[in-house]
Amino acid sequence: MKSIATSLLIILCFGSLIIINSCQKNPFTTDPADKLVFSTDTVHFDTVFTTVGSATEYFTIKNPNKSKSLKLDKIYLAKKNNSVYRLNINGFPVNEIEDFELAPGDSIYIFVEVTIDPNRDEMIEKDSIIFISNGNVQNVKLIAYGQDITLINGRYISNDTTWTSAKPVVIYNSALVEENITLTVMPGTKVYMHRGSSLFIGGTLKVLGETNNRVVFTGDRLEDYYSEIAGQWGAFLEDGYGNTTRIFGGIHLMSGSHDNQIYYADIKNAIIGLQVDSCVTPGVPTVRLKNTNIENSKIAGLYALGAYIEAENCVFANSGQYNVACIIGGQYSFIHCTMANYWIGNRQTPQLILNNYYQYRDGNGNVQTSFRDLVDAYFGNCIIYGSRDNELDLDLSVDAIANFRFDNCLIKYKDYQDLESSDFFIDNIWNESPKFMETVNPFEYQLDTLSPAKDAGKLSIGNIVPLDQNGNNRLIDGHPDLGAFERQE
Repeated sequence: MKSIATSLLIILCFGSLIIINSCQKNPFTTDPADKLVFSTDTVHFDTVFTTVGSATEYFTIKNPNKSKSLKLDKIYLAKKNNSVYRLNINGFPVNEIEDFELAPGDSIYIFVEVTIDPNRDEMIEKDSIIFISNGNVQNVKLIAYGQDITLINGRYISNDTTWTSAKPVVIYNSALVEENITLTVMPGTKVYMHRGSSLFIGGTLKVLGETNNRVVFTGDRLEDYYSEIAGQWGAFLEDGYGNTTRIFGGIHLMSGSHDNQIYYADIKNAIIGLQVDSCVTPGVPTVRLKNTNIENSKIAGLYALGAYIEAENCVFANSGQYNVACIIGGQYSFIHCTMANYWIGNRQTPQLILNNYYQYRDGNGNVQTSFRDLVDAYFGNCIIYGSRDNELDLDLSVDAIANFRFDNCLIKYKDYQDLESSDFFIDNIWNESPKFMETVNPFEYQLDTLSPAKDAGKLSIGNIVPLDQNGNNRLIDGHPDLGAFERQE
């Protein structure tokens, strides 16, 4: 019994030593040579919209000592309470922290945000984060470039309104132009849309850009990384379980909207660039698009549902599904337009679809089909080309009118012989690369000098739109080029 008790005592003492030893912290280094290592010496915020704040940037700090902990006596913002920056240190939303232990070889994240006062004369905000350890004083610089804005935050626009180039417009939580109200966007205006936001038009939208002073609609992330990231804006509804039930266009011309015009505009990086719901006034286009580019949309560039649209000198490019979707009937005219889709990813659809019906479930859950006439869809001197074998989908029912015509276009469609013999296709070029100047970012849809689309346009169609998107005369040599741009030698 004594031997057993003695053994138990030895085991308990040995276990206690293990517990005591395991609870001891790593010794701290006091060597001034053990300095913090930073992933960057400066955190930059490109353009921060005043009153809105910034995106979150971050960096890491590391203890380079592999055997000893490093004690940080203090981390704080140099301007302290006067700073416009906010910190999150290792998960703690604090701007100052003391006696922080960094384990051997360990690192932590520090996240930084900033808000800039619009009333300041200087639009550059500088600060630094100070780190004190082992008698060393180190810092990471913070620099943000601010810009005063007109902020539209979940607004109903109930009076005729004009946006100018004096200040960028930033839309948070969407905006709605009410019925019988006109929103005018003047040349050079930049409209930045926050994630999940749309511009809904119940009345009328007039975008009045000019050749060398275009209007821009894009996301509000201005870092270079986001310059070609699709899907940054556009509204969507969820079912309460995180599932998206409906997506709205970034610019959404709602049912009842009328007499819209979008001239010399660039609409980029949306989920759906432009959605047009219907035709209100018979014989009058829902929207006229001139010299406008809709690019890099996650789902569709132009999404038209039974609308009446006239488009001239426009570019529809690089969408995750359709560049142009003319569905549920309607009336359309595309003259000297370039449709090009080199989407990087698994695109499953042709870039252009024409459709004259839709399906839905009735109250009993049965699928029903409703038909809407495709009154007319005309494509003249256009380019329709991309990375898929077939870039055209004619999803048309015989139970509704289906009038369309492709007149002197360059089209990519593998089995074109089945189409060429019909009356709907006249004098087209099939499956020849238009030889755009550049189809990898940055994209350039001007034509190469050896392009088969060069000088291939019908003069009678060119006469309708004698100047190209850049204002160049496409009629000088009597042989207009196809697409939105006339090549300049």
